[in-house]
Amino acid sequence: MSASPTAAPYPPPPLHGWRVVVGTFVLSLATFMVVLDVSIANVAIPSISGNLGVSPNQGTWIITSFAVANGICLPLTGWLAQRFGPVRVFVTSIILFTVASWLCGFASNMPTLILFRILQGAVAGPMVPLSQALLLGSFTRENSGLALAMWSLTGFIGPTAGPVLGGWITDDFNWRWIFYINVPIGFMAAAGTWWLYRSREAPTVRRPIDTIGLLLLVIWVGCLQVMLDKGKELDWFESNTVITLGVIATIGFLAFLIWELTNEHPVVDLRLFSGRNFWAATLTVSVGYAAFMGNLVVLPLWLQQYMGYTPTMAGLALAPVGILALIITPWIGKNIARYDARYFASLGFLVWMVVFWMRSRLNTDADQMTIIYPTLLQGVAMSTFFVALFNLALQGIPADKISSASGLMNFSRYTSGAFGVSAGTTIWEHRAIAHHAYLMEHVAQTNPRAMEMLGATTDSGLGFLQISAQLNRMIDQQAYMLAANDIGLGSAMLFVLLSGFVWMIRRHRPTTTTAPSAPVIVAAD
Repeated sequence: MSASPTAAPYPPPPLHGWRVVVGTFVLSLATFMVVLDVSIANVAIPSISGNLGVSPNQGTWIITSFAVANGICLPLTGWLAQRFGPVRVFVTSIILFTVASWLCGFASNMPTLILFRILQGAVAGPMVPLSQALLLGSFTRENSGLALAMWSLTGFIGPTAGPVLGGWITDDFNWRWIFYINVPIGFMAAAGTWWLYRSREAPTVRRPIDTIGLLLLVIWVGCLQVMLDKGKELDWFESNTVITLGVIATIGFLAFLIWELTNEHPVVDLRLFSGRNFWAATLTVSVGYAAFMGNLVVLPLWLQQYMGYTPTMAGLALAPVGILALIITPWIGKNIARYDARYFASLGFLVWMVVFWMRSRLNTDADQMTIIYPTLLQGVAMSTFFVALFNLALQGIPADKISSASGLMNFSRYTSGAFGVSAGTTIWEHRAIAHHAYLMEHVAQTNPRAMEMLGATTDSGLGFLQISAQLNRMIDQQAYMLAANDIGLGSAMLFVLLSGFVWMIRRHRPTTTTAPSAPVIVAAD
């Protein structure tokens, strides 16, 4: 591939008419694939795990491996874009992502699937920030807020379509098709982007890459993620493996900090955290996203393993998350520059609090509509949560640092999301064990009601082993329901704190658009 030899100055002028419509569509289509791949796989975890002979908890590696690889490669976006050109990098990433999706569908065992998911997440790293950058460059500066909102919509359509599509494919076809479906979408997005944007390629510049910093990043993030995923299987710090991983992660993280703060061309510019708006907004969005992802994985696992839901039913219960977001987000994009964005962020966190408080009150008799209501309300939180915090984070960032700031914030968010998945499933399992032990105390000979129930079951002709298995299943169902409630209540309390923490961010003057132009975002630091 080579850029068109146009002599037009860079940055090129905004697109107009049908070109801006087509550009928005093909760029959003690529982002949609990445977002879809997280939500579509969530409801298929039990089916994939069963088919490949592993436990559902081990199946969550499908999510975390993708997220960690994606997060690690995000900081490379600026360097790759300036070295090879943002359009070339973006189109190449789409093609490689499509091929990796095809390989995931062919995986014959869990280690192979995880390997291809790591590849898929790695090549997807530049796709989200570059799609955002190219889309912003397609709009006038006055409409950059609207462009950011339109770009954010893909993040809401994915969670809406993903669970339903994933459940339907898993039930009626085969889980492998949740990956094969990316093949036609990917080639369509790549062809459309290259056709429309190749003449808008940026000039390239040779810059050194921080190889040591990248290696240290891979070491500490990888070891920490493996420790979190394996900890629940190996009884945490009773295992030498977990201790070793923890020590390596700690040493790697400290070495990473020292190296990045002293290197002339760091892969992650940690000096950005010296700005209060940036560190406060990044911390807030990362913690909130971790809680969101933890709940996003636990809910379909609970519905399918202990509530008798099929993948399709679980998908329908999760799908309404994007309905209100699709309605509200365009208005927020057009008006966020007119108001204090902290109000939008606080509102989003308070709505999250209500959503998770509602989920903390679910029980095993809950019908599907009772589960859908908080999911529907969740769309309000999503529409205010991301757009507001990304706007707040970039306030006061110098133009030549926007690329690093965007990459660092997305890296923090995706990595925190992967940790949130591991932490959520671990807490869910440990709280279920505690609740199971507590409930078992009430099934004893000193409990007349329990003995009456056991007597009635025995009279029905069931044997002792059958009675024990049935009773254990009932207790498991209640224990995991209570554990899910605990996670919901804890998340609700966390979001109350975050709604107040937002006000650590300084108020900005809402007189200009908050989103930078595309050339600024893709420039390497």
